[in-house]
Amino acid sequence: MRIARGPGLRNVGPLWSAAAIAVALGVLAPVLSLAWLAAGADLSHWAHLAQHVLPQAALNTALLLAGVGALVLVIGTGCAWLVSSCDFPGRRVLNWALLLPLAMPTYIVAFAYLDLLHPIGPVQSALRWVLGYDSPREFRLPDLRSMGGAVCVLGIVLYPYVYLTARAMFMTQPAHLLEAARSLGEGRWGAFRRVALPLARPALAVGLSLALLETLNDIGASEFLGVNTLTVAIYTTWITRSDLAGAAQIACAMLAVVVLLVVLEQHGRRRQRFGSAQRMRAMAPRRLHGTRAWAATAAASLPVLLGFVAPAAYLVAETIKRLRLGQGISSGLWTSLGNTVALALGVTTAAVLAGLLVAWAVRQGAASTRPARWLARLASLGYALPGTVLAIGLLSPALALDAGVASALGLPGLPLMGLGVVLVVACTIRFLAMPVGGIDAGLARIPPALEQAARSLGEGTLGALRRVHLPLLRPAIAASALLVFVDAMKELPATLLLRPANFDTLATWLYAEAARGTYEEGAIAALAIVLAGLLPVVWLARTQLDAGSVESTVGVPA
Repeated sequence: MRIARGPGLRNVGPLWSAAAIAVALGVLAPVLSLAWLAAGADLSHWAHLAQHVLPQAALNTALLLAGVGALVLVIGTGCAWLVSSCDFPGRRVLNWALLLPLAMPTYIVAFAYLDLLHPIGPVQSALRWVLGYDSPREFRLPDLRSMGGAVCVLGIVLYPYVYLTARAMFMTQPAHLLEAARSLGEGRWGAFRRVALPLARPALAVGLSLALLETLNDIGASEFLGVNTLTVAIYTTWITRSDLAGAAQIACAMLAVVVLLVVLEQHGRRRQRFGSAQRMRAMAPRRLHGTRAWAATAAASLPVLLGFVAPAAYLVAETIKRLRLGQGISSGLWTSLGNTVALALGVTTAAVLAGLLVAWAVRQGAASTRPARWLARLASLGYALPGTVLAIGLLSPALALDAGVASALGLPGLPLMGLGVVLVVACTIRFLAMPVGGIDAGLARIPPALEQAARSLGEGTLGALRRVHLPLLRPAIAASALLVFVDAMKELPATLLLRPANFDTLATWLYAEAARGTYEEGAIAALAIVLAGLLPVVWLARTQLDAGSVESTVGVPA
């Protein structure tokens, strides 16, 4: 038997290797196409964009990233330290409830708060009643449609990325380090600032980069709240002005921001094992009493209330109101639900199969070798690409391929675009990191001796995979499929740009309803997305939170 440099595994065959490389190059293709499209455009495009579009959009994007970054760091780190180091009423519930905003897409929270905080909405009307004012002219809160409003909305939804990584790090920090700091005269705040926080910096960098990548990918919340970011500029340049070259050039500028965030994440992950790997006594939470205990409960509850409970309660109330009025659910919404499920199933099937192919090829090719590691990284690149950037880069090669298919088969129009194949491919590229990371982590837990035993009994590569690894990989595959399915249901930017004609998902239906200012039926679509989003959050809280393993969960493989 020919042995690779890995732990007793046979080298992967040329067919497996070629297929895995094809998947990785397919993920890279939109980036190369985007660069080619931008470079081939007229220089006058660059001059116009540099003068009229990019400065304001880039400034808004930078301000939004800075504000959201600061807010998620404060909320996520503070809540993680509070539930890790202190014991107070409701701590056990808040320990997992702080993850609930992950079930709320940013555009849904913006959609809900635009109605809740409207000058004649329930919140401001109640405040005026309490304060004795009669009309919005006498008293009104600052307009949510602003940079500050966008920062707050995105911050209260995205802080769980930092909370999850920071809490995992705090829970694994050895208690004797904090005790040593206290014995040297540091108070509790000093021990946190000078010991616990520096040890958690790598994890904070990972969580922060994930939150900022989601901020860059956002299009619905930014547009609803009137903030013209680079993502919104790409969409309006392409759809409103029909300027694909200009959109590609803005997307290239946006890629520079993505590269900076990926470098930040990689730098943080490089030092992720900065702390001691030995098994040591974990930090014991300190019991709080009286006012301090209830203040801690209130502080940890506030992000959950703002990021999940309030918008979810609004969606439920609006849905009940519509159903009580006897209006029911329109046929268009049922069609959008069917389209959403069909799209999510297609993306999930394609992503899990491609992820299994790449992870198995990396496993067989010895994961410790540099080419195998780069194969996994290339296949996971799509997670870092915002949906708008991915759609722009995928459009040109997809149209060329579609025209060739139509010509070869004698079909009219663009069959691949019309059937939604291009949209499925785009979403598969974007979410491929989840099954690659999850299945690779599952394969790492399977001893090589099992495969060696199968090989000694005459099984080949495919037989060992089918009869040994797949049964053991069912939990990892199921978890990856769940995450991909729900994220595909929530995906808005790529779906807006690449969907076939007259094809709506729940996300695009909600987007259209919010654009028209009709909130009632949009609330039903939003509630369906949120209910689906709760599934992976519940799974995450039950299986991953206490284990301290977040790499495969958040979609960024180690």
